[in-house]
Amino acid sequence: MSFEPAKEPAIELVGIDKKFGAVHANKNINLTVAKGSIHGIIGENGAGKSTLMSILYGFYQADEGEIRISGKPVTIRDSQAAISSGIGMVHQHFMLVENFTVLENVMLGAEGGQLLRRGVASARKELKRLEDDYGLDVDPDAVIEELPVGRQQRVEILKALYRGAEILILDEPTGVLTPPEADHLFKVLRVLRDQGKTIILITHKLREIMAITDTVSVMRRGEIVATRKTADTTVEELAELMVGRRVLLRVEKGEADPGKVLLSVKNLTVKDSRGVTMVDDVSFEVRAGEIVGIAGVAGNGQSELLEAIAGIRKPSSGEIIVNGQSIAGSDPAMLRALGLAHIPEDRHHMGLVLKFEEYENSILGYHRDRRYGGAMLDLDAIRKQAEEQIVKYDIRPPNARLKTANFSGGNQQKIVVAREIERDPDVLIIGQPTRGVDIGAIEFIHKRIIDTRDAGKAVLLVSVELDEIRSLSDRILVMFAGKVVGEKSGEAGEQTLGLMMAGIAA
Repeated sequence: MSFEPAKEPAIELVGIDKKFGAVHANKNINLTVAKGSIHGIIGENGAGKSTLMSILYGFYQADEGEIRISGKPVTIRDSQAAISSGIGMVHQHFMLVENFTVLENVMLGAEGGQLLRRGVASARKELKRLEDDYGLDVDPDAVIEELPVGRQQRVEILKALYRGAEILILDEPTGVLTPPEADHLFKVLRVLRDQGKTIILITHKLREIMAITDTVSVMRRGEIVATRKTADTTVEELAELMVGRRVLLRVEKGEADPGKVLLSVKNLTVKDSRGVTMVDDVSFEVRAGEIVGIAGVAGNGQSELLEAIAGIRKPSSGEIIVNGQSIAGSDPAMLRALGLAHIPEDRHHMGLVLKFEEYENSILGYHRDRRYGGAMLDLDAIRKQAEEQIVKYDIRPPNARLKTANFSGGNQQKIVVAREIERDPDVLIIGQPTRGVDIGAIEFIHKRIIDTRDAGKAVLLVSVELDEIRSLSDRILVMFAGKVVGEKSGEAGEQTLGLMMAGIAA
């Protein structure tokens, strides 16, 4: 099915080509984005989406090709040139000064001349207008580090609008948002579109594409392989176009066969660094051969619960028992020896050392294991094992000597998943297993989690993706305000769980 673009394009990319050494990131890209539309660009991690948008925003220069804005050829040598051309970009990882106020961040780089006081007054007035026009309510005097993630994102959008952006690029905008924050973002994007702005949405989440875009282009291995009107396509077609094969969009798993209790949490209370109780007298069990999911809106204690079980955060009171042994407050190395493995929520800060090579990260936390040579590491053995895991987990590119920072998000996650699951743990605790991961890797990681359960292991899963919790879990615990407010089977409906997550029903 072909798609005829609008006669008045906001953006035309013609024959864009970009190589990084032997890597052909963008191959003869031709893309037209209509004015006043929301145009989605989807593809697996490493498909070339971010490279293409970085060329449009001036971070990279294309080796070949032309960029046209409103029909006129433009040269975009840096981000300032992009801004001058009416392009704004909201990055996946926000570009904000955390100890500055909202107003200071919005003004930064556009202060309005030497008379700063006059510039501040003018900026405050303009910021209020933008907030009112687009429903982006944020306290201009709030300090960024004190704002929740959803409001920080609004500040990024306001920054772009303040600089006169008519075209907005959003890179994986919901990767760090809760479902309610994502819903609010979509409302804002619709308002922006309806008032004539053009929006490019980079994402790998097919439900977002279907919910918010007018048009969608699919990238695979550096090429645009299809463009569709969103109303004329399906999730199944887009998934197949992204991956190049049919993709299973549901998790296939048999009935659980629970055995003995391998993880027991009794009356656990955990406080954060400010002394605020985040986990409040929580008790539950996880048995061999089952997956217990914990559902809840981010910030209701799930992260602190996982950190306490993993030995990262010391509980205030209560007991954690793994394989019959009390472990509350124990060192993580001791927990690994007892058969507990941990896939953390934040792979960058807790799961990997990005400056290390892949093979070094493949043993992180297990480097004292005698199989690696003890005090003098057997590097050949470590690399050989890493190469085996690369093949088994389809980690791309297949290079154990590549720095981990140079892998895509999905492949970084596979490195962590491989490291922890290949230890054959009795208890596996997982936080946000597919955050920032494309659909092909999601399918792969979900299968590995199910395989772990079917091998008779106990799996505790935390995810803000309610579909993921419902698909994988045999039992679901719902957390609200630090407490477990109810338990449901894996077949529980989305509405029932949503009410419980909001603290309305049990």
